This record gives sequence, structure tokens and C-alpha cells, in this order.
Amino acid sequence: MYVDTSFLVSVYIKDRHSSVTDELLRSHSIISVTPFHCAEWAHTVAQHVFRGILTPQQADEMYDQFDRDEAVGLWTGIAMPDHAFEVCADLARRYGPKLGVRTLDSLHVACALELKADRFWTFDERQAKLAKAQGLRTS
Repeated sequence: MYVDTSFLVSVYIKDRHSSVTDELLRSHSIISVTPFHCAEWAHTVAQHVFRGILTPQQADEMYDQFDRDEAVGLWTGIAMPDHAFEVCADLARRYGPKLGVRTLDSLHVACALELKADRFWTFDERQAKLAKAQGLRTS
């Protein structure tokens, strides 16, 4: 199983997808998180502060909770797959013109493929289409 950052965000910032993330987390095993996830997640939280949706204190609490969740094993930190960027570029060439996928979309799917995931959880429509085109089951 592989999750994209939209899934992680819905765990910590309650939104219309949070009930789904809660249900999926209860029914599945530990989730692997790459440095790419961590960087994108931190930027998303920062954007919520920038837009006035979160206070800096709330953001700090979310960063701390994320770290605590990893410390207790909810997330498992793993390295970026060795060939993720090459696979990402290949996906862009093959699917970009048809699906309009962006770099981050392709990179998440590339990581999932390289990590041999069978499922791909995302709330991003373009990512889901790309994941399905590559034979991954989506949430």
C-alpha cells in the first residue's frame, strides 16, 4: 500500500476526506513515508498557515503529532526508491499528454511502483487515473 500526501494531510487536517482516511487506517497496516512525503506534507501545513486556515501553534502541534505517530510506528520512514525519478520521467512521457499529470503526481506513482505497492491511496483524481493505468488499486 502507498499513500500520497493528500491522504496524510486528511489524517491531520480534518476535511471532507478525513472519515475515509480514518476508516482506511483502522483497516490496514503501517504506512511507509518517504522524505518526499515529509517535505510535501510540511509545505501543505505551511500553506494552511499562510492562508489563515491554521495558526502557527496549530501547525506546530500537527508537526509534533506527525513525529509522535512515526515514533510509535503508525508511519515507517523509508528512503526514496533508487529509480523513482527515472520512472517519474517515463510516466510523464507516456501519460502526461493524455492525463495532464504533474511532476508530483508522477513521482508519487513512481514511488509506489518502485516500492512494489499493490494499492495507492489518494484523493487526487489525476494521480488516481495514473495509478490505475499502471495497475494499482486505488482507494
